[in-house]
Amino acid sequence: MSTTTTLSELTGDYVLDPARTTIGFVARHTMASRVRGRFTEFEGGASLDGDDPSRSSVRLTVQAGSVQTRNSQRDDHLRARFLKVDAHPALTFTSTEVERTAGAGFKVTGDLTIRGVTRPVTVDVELTGVENGPGGAVRVGFRGSLMIDRTGWGVNWNAVTAVAVSPKVLLEFDVTVIRR
Repeated sequence: MSTTTTLSELTGDYVLDPARTTIGFVARHTMASRVRGRFTEFEGGASLDGDDPSRSSVRLTVQAGSVQTRNSQRDDHLRARFLKVDAHPALTFTSTEVERTAGAGFKVTGDLTIRGVTRPVTVDVELTGVENGPGGAVRVGFRGSLMIDRTGWGVNWNAVTAVAVSPKVLLEFDVTVIRR
């Protein structure tokens, strides 16, 4: 965050900037290698209250079918068997609580829905920067991550993948939002 920018100055409604946002994941396969993937289609926004961050909110919708791991066969398996995109085309996150922590840190708690199963999660988020874009639009950057157990959302294919693919998946977010 710029030294001349205060949280109070960031108050407003924001929309996700898909050109400057990355939503990805890391999972261990056969416990020897890591598979990295990302989603390419998503939308969302935030309402930020710099004076009282607890009044802030976040929403995100990710198109499950946009998953990419740089391996088309694996991507097809993820879409059809793990995420079941025909029945559950979107993954969603809606915040229920925002808490400021030390420095530029926040804990964002909310409801994560995958494959029609909704569970509460808490994401550690860091404010990474603020800039004025073309036309004076304020852009704010955030980075966060969250380790989930995919089996809690029913994300599995069969007994073999239950053993070959770690149940722990790291979700990673590098997000830019633009003030409306």
